[in-house]
Amino acid sequence: MNRVFLIGNLTRDPELAVTNSGVSVCRFSIAVSRRFSNAEGERETDFFNIVVWRAQGENCHKYLKKGSKCAVFGSLQNRSYEAQDGTKRSVTDIVADEVEFLNSKSSADGASERTIEPKKEVTELEPIDDDNLPF
Repeated sequence: MNRVFLIGNLTRDPELAVTNSGVSVCRFSIAVSRRFSNAEGERETDFFNIVVWRAQGENCHKYLKKGSKCAVFGSLQNRSYEAQDGTKRSVTDIVADEVEFLNSKSSADGASERTIEPKKEVTELEPIDDDNLPF
């Protein structure tokens, strides 16, 4: 089974590209702190490359930015390529099945406090015409 679940902060703004066949792909990286401190008492951080396809990738590009906190559910994928100097390089990416945005909109905009609107009171319900329902 190849499943990954990570929560971290974006290290850079997401980059959106479109393949030759017209499919959107978004790439970004996240920093994830380890659970325990090292021998010097410091918590180490790991950095992971994330790839998100199609509409979900477009949403990541639209709503995430450097510093945003998100949860990523996906799988590991290895790929290799030849660098310009001729050396062979290997890269491991997290291919996201789901990305959940963990910052509220107000905190992403720089506001320090989130305001909650009071609920509107419903006094009377309007009747629904059953003939116009799609099911």
